[in-house]
Amino acid sequence: MARVTVEDCVDKVDNRFELVLLAAHRARLISSGAELTIDRDRDKNPVVALREIAEETVLPGDLEESLIHSLQKQVEVDEPEPDVVPLIPSPDAMGAMPMADAGAPEDTMSFERMTEEELLADLEGIVPPERKDDM
Repeated sequence: MARVTVEDCVDKVDNRFELVLLAAHRARLISSGAELTIDRDRDKNPVVALREIAEETVLPGDLEESLIHSLQKQVEVDEPEPDVVPLIPSPDAMGAMPMADAGAPEDTMSFERMTEEELLADLEGIVPPERKDDM
């Protein structure tokens, strides 16, 4: 009986390997307690899964999405794209460049490179502004 069911499913799912994957996934879902969409008729879960695919009570696209979701180890969360912030050119580059070219592409601008140690040394040398208490 299963051989006839496979032949019925080939026109729904072109690739036999994909059909086996989808039917096996559906059979596992049935084993774990998923609701049947057809009568069992004393058939085992793989045959019921094939019959569901053949009678199109379960769509192959939905099974494929469910299979992919079950195999994912890390679920991607859609996060908003970060806004692109233009880089501020160094004062030397701004002095060498006319003001009309300030909006020129980045490849024409030169940027000052600084090591982490130089940055920390410069930050330590910054004096905080005087605080004025109005109270």
